[in-house]
Amino acid sequence: MPTAPSPSPPAPGDPPLKGIRVLELAGLAPGPFAGMLLADAGASVLRVDRAADGARPPPPTSDLLTRRKASIAVNLKSPRGVALLRALAARADVLIDPFRPGVLERLGLGPAALRARNPRLVYARLTGFRRDGRWRDMAGHDINYLAVSGALGLLGRRGAPPTPPANLLGDFAGGGVMLVLGILAALLVRERTGRGQVVEANMVDGAAYLASFARLGIGAGSPAWERPRGDNLLDSGCPYYDAYETRDGRWMAVGALEPQFFKALLRGLGMEGRGWEKRRWDRNEWPALRHELEAVFKTRTRDEWEKVFEGTDACCTPVYEFGEMTREKERMEGDARPPVALWGSPLLAVATKEAPEQRQKQKPEQKPKPEREEEVVEEKEEEVVARRGQGNGVKGEGHVGFPLTPGDGGEETLREWCGWTRGNQLDVEEGGLVLKDTSKL
Repeated sequence: MPTAPSPSPPAPGDPPLKGIRVLELAGLAPGPFAGMLLADAGASVLRVDRAADGARPPPPTSDLLTRRKASIAVNLKSPRGVALLRALAARADVLIDPFRPGVLERLGLGPAALRARNPRLVYARLTGFRRDGRWRDMAGHDINYLAVSGALGLLGRRGAPPTPPANLLGDFAGGGVMLVLGILAALLVRERTGRGQVVEANMVDGAAYLASFARLGIGAGSPAWERPRGDNLLDSGCPYYDAYETRDGRWMAVGALEPQFFKALLRGLGMEGRGWEKRRWDRNEWPALRHELEAVFKTRTRDEWEKVFEGTDACCTPVYEFGEMTREKERMEGDARPPVALWGSPLLAVATKEAPEQRQKQKPEQKPKPEREEEVVEEKEEEVVARRGQGNGVKGEGHVGFPLTPGDGGEETLREWCGWTRGNQLDVEEGGLVLKDTSKL
C-alpha cells in the first residue's frame, strides 16, 4: 500500500496548521466546530461520515460547520471499512472522536490500537459528561452539562428559572474550543518529544473552567457574587449593567460600572444633576434607577442612541442581530473574521477580501511615526491580513453555512494524503469506501 510523504513544514506566512492532517469523525456541533477551527487555521480536515444504506446517493448532512473540509463516507460495518479508517489514522496527525465512551474501542479503533501504529497521532476525544463521572453512561445536551457544572445556576434573571445561553457555553466554548486548546497543546509537545497523546475534553469541565471568575468570586465572598442569581453586579441585577429597550423595540447594552463611565452614561442620557452619581451603589435605589433608565431609553430609537454614545466612554452600545449585521456589514462591522490575528502566520479569511480603496475609507489608527515611510505600508498591510485572514474568504462569508454531502472532495483528499484512488486502493461497498486489499496493512 503506497504511503504519502510527510507534509512539508509551513513556510513563513503560511497558516499555522498548514500540513496538519485531521480526521474528524462526524458528530454533533462541538466536534465539527473543533474541526472548523483547525481548518480555518490551515489544517487539512477530512470528515468521516457514515455510509448511506442502500444504493441511493447520501443526502447532505445537517451540519453547517463544514468550512474548508472534505468528506468521505466509510462503511464501518465492513471490516474493510474499518481497515480504511485504521490506515488513514496511521497517516493522520489528529483524530477527533465525538462519540460516547467505548464506541470506537468496540470497532478496534480506540487510542491504544491506533497509536500503536502511529505514535505521533493526537487522539482527541470529546464527551458531554466526564468519562469517569456518575453521568458518564447517560445521554445529555448542553443544558444538562451546564447544569451539573454549576454554570447554569449562575444564568438567568432574578426570580426566573436558570436560563441557558442557547448552546454556546457548553457545546462550543466548553466543548469545541477546549478540545482545540488540548489539541494545540499536544501538537506543541509533539514537536519536543516526537510523540502524540490522548486528549480528553468534556463539556462539564470546560464550562466549569469558563465559570472560574464567578466560582472563585463566590468562594472568596466577592460582593459581585454574594447574592442569588439575577441579583448581582454582572448578571442583570445591577441597573447599569443590563440591556434596555428603545423606542423602536430594539435594545441598547449598558455596562457603565466605573464612576467615570457611569458619569458619561448619565451625560448622554441627559440624567446629570439628579444625584445618581452618589446614589448608584445604594441597592435600595436600584429599582428607581432602573425605572428611570427604562423610561429614558424608550424616548429614542436604537440608531439615535447609537449616535449619542458612539465615541464616548459610557459603555453603552447597540445590541445587533446577525440578520442586520449581514445586511449592513460596513456600518456594523459585520464581516466575519478569524477568531485571532496572527501577524506572522495569519489564519484563513472567512469574508471576501476587501479592495485597497475600501480599506482606505477606514479611519487609520494613531501610531508613532516610523523612521521610514515604507514601514507604514508594510505594517498596515500586515495588520490587515492578520486581522481579516489570508486568502479570498469562503462562500457565504461566515453568515451562511452550507451542508457537506458525504463524499464531497474526499477522494481528492485521499489522493493528496495517501496517493489512493478508487479502483486501485479504494473500492465502494454498501455506499461507503473500503480498502480493496488489506493484506499489506
